[in-house]
Amino acid sequence: MTCDFHVLAAPGVRNLQPYQPGKPESELRREYGLSDIVKLASNENPLGPSPRAVTAIQSVLGDLARYPDGNGFELKTALSAKLGLSMAMLTLGNGSNDVLELIARAFLTAEHEAVFSEHAFAVYPLVTQAIGATARIAKAYSPNHAMPCGHDPAALLALVSERTRVVFIANPNNPTGTWLTTAELQGLLEAIPPAVIVVVDEAYFEYVEPETDCPNALRWLDRFPNLVVTRTFSKAYGLAGLRVGYAVSHPAIADLLNRVRQPFNVNSLALVAAAAALEDVSHLEQGRAVNRAGMRQVQDACRQWGLNWLPSAGNFLCVDMGRSGREVFVELLKRGVIVRPVDNYGLPQHLRISIGSAAENARLIEAMQDVLRG
Repeated sequence: MTCDFHVLAAPGVRNLQPYQPGKPESELRREYGLSDIVKLASNENPLGPSPRAVTAIQSVLGDLARYPDGNGFELKTALSAKLGLSMAMLTLGNGSNDVLELIARAFLTAEHEAVFSEHAFAVYPLVTQAIGATARIAKAYSPNHAMPCGHDPAALLALVSERTRVVFIANPNNPTGTWLTTAELQGLLEAIPPAVIVVVDEAYFEYVEPETDCPNALRWLDRFPNLVVTRTFSKAYGLAGLRVGYAVSHPAIADLLNRVRQPFNVNSLALVAAAAALEDVSHLEQGRAVNRAGMRQVQDACRQWGLNWLPSAGNFLCVDMGRSGREVFVELLKRGVIVRPVDNYGLPQHLRISIGSAAENARLIEAMQDVLRG
């Protein structure tokens, strides 16, 4: 007789819905028999990884029988030098998603609450629910606000109580692309009690343009010991397939995160590739330039179509289709273009479109014109 394993599962896991990633190209090939496919669904770098990172990977392939350095000493050394911060403040993760889960495991319990904004990154509710903690979701700014659908600092602060243990803030936010300004984020950090861990998720920080008032939260680590800043190598550094990210925090917080971290959570290839990618400033700048040009290319097309989009400081655009976003998503799939519906984020009329190469963006524009013509 088969046991009811659902009953045996931890309470937070029973009703948990797995994270839904962007549709893989291989899946689209199987479903539609297509060969010419453009994927603009997962905010990946169209340039791919730095050549230095590829060379570094090749140099360690002969050592794959060995476990990686569980402490990630060389990558931490490179990050410490790059950021000008102590190695004791660093926690490495299997992507920044891993670090977010470590934070939840270290600080949340069934008796505590996590606060985050409406339309915020899907991993925040997932890790909160899996732990059995309570999620408190702040209402985002209205679509008519100057930062439409963005985080509302006052609404976030209003939900902070004696039970709050963690506040998650993505800046810039995924999937909207919106951001908190320097004054807004600093004011929020000043107002949140010091016993509440504030996580500023900067997965898209490297794409922020200098003229955009989206702050580097690392500047406040000395002032706010309860602040944790998370970043990733998956986006601007083009290492999404290797899964490596990190958190920067007070050494006491980093110590706790490293206690719950799996011993070898970052593999050998990721460790050397990330360290090499940090050194290749020209590749990073080239990627930023491609994103800058591609953003204009996609925005110009949306303007011609009469479609509105949310402000974005990342490498993607969240576009209001004026109709069911998922219906448009399916029509684009038929034409070999993968984007991301965001109805699960409470934005049923929007599509999140990653900025690709000029050629990939042109394919998107051609396919979208065909769909919009009916």
